[in-house]
Amino acid sequence: MRPLAIIGCGFVADLYMRSLATFPHVQIASVYDRDAARLKAFSTHWNLRAESDLDTLLNRLPAGSLVLNLTNPASHFEINAACLTAGHHVYSEKPLAVSMDEARAIHTLASNQGLQVASAPCSVLGEAAQTMGKAIRDKRAGETRLIYAELDDGFISQAPFQSWRSESGAIWPAADEFQVGCTLEHAGYYLAWLIAWFGRVKTVVAASTEVLPNKDPSGQGTPDASVATLFFEDGPMVRLTCSIVAPHNHAIKVIGDDGVLEMTKAWDNDAKVKYRKRMVLRRRLLEHPIGRRIKIDGPTHPKVKRWGAAAMNFALGPMEMLEAIDEGCDARLSGDFALHLNEVTLAIQNAGQSSGAQQMTTSCDPMEPMPWAR
Repeated sequence: MRPLAIIGCGFVADLYMRSLATFPHVQIASVYDRDAARLKAFSTHWNLRAESDLDTLLNRLPAGSLVLNLTNPASHFEINAACLTAGHHVYSEKPLAVSMDEARAIHTLASNQGLQVASAPCSVLGEAAQTMGKAIRDKRAGETRLIYAELDDGFISQAPFQSWRSESGAIWPAADEFQVGCTLEHAGYYLAWLIAWFGRVKTVVAASTEVLPNKDPSGQGTPDASVATLFFEDGPMVRLTCSIVAPHNHAIKVIGDDGVLEMTKAWDNDAKVKYRKRMVLRRRLLEHPIGRRIKIDGPTHPKVKRWGAAAMNFALGPMEMLEAIDEGCDARLSGDFALHLNEVTLAIQNAGQSSGAQQMTTSCDPMEPMPWAR
């Protein structure tokens, strides 16, 4: 398997390392971070080769290696472009870029270079998302008519986030989370699932605003709450909420002709997918109070233990991408999928209070299910 390198040794990099450990055949060639102290702490903790600068890392890697770009969002465009220009495939943390001009430039550069670029999040490749996707395709709840998805994380500004540290000691990046915005940071977790299941989003009708000003000392105002209605070219209407204000709620409900498919833990690859059949009881219409769990038979993928808020294997995306590159085909998260996800996310994030209906200009097909979920 081709070499793999990491750029960006902050909070999320430790989650990737714990996840990569579930694929023992993978070796990390080298790592780099512009913060020398952070680089030393991370590389020492994980016993990895640290490079002193970005050019050295990129030049020492064999052509066609895979680089994980785990830097903060403001650096994604610069680092993604540098890696592609140096002749390496890129798996980027979300978003692919913070503007569509930059995202399109990365997409075009990858195509011109004959390389692949993919974007997190990869939980769509996990067991929970794949199980629900299969249940939708199999019409376990009948024809899907409507979906409600929630990504509300609680009143984060009052949480003790100053004490949140990763395994190697990185501080939770509060400034990035508050300045970039929860929609760009988190909406992709369910958007990726939805786009994987139904393909292209045709129209986005959204509103976003900052309901809690002055969360960050910089005073930069960024939406901390958004609500979107998504209309797919071939799929149901979806309502998606995202905030760091409303009480924690990561539920998704797929409403069909015969009942409801539901799940409550977006950040858990092993979350239970349940089906509640619709029924009439004493002249009342309701969903069965005890949902029936839906499972996929046979092995799926390596799981990781819960760390903090997540029980996700962050390595599923890079591993699937490496296999796809070696097989000469596109990764499930790459290219058109990453660009379309970026456009829909930015449309919601930047909607404000008066954008109205926004027509999407990018496109992608529904994602091919994982082999064990067909």
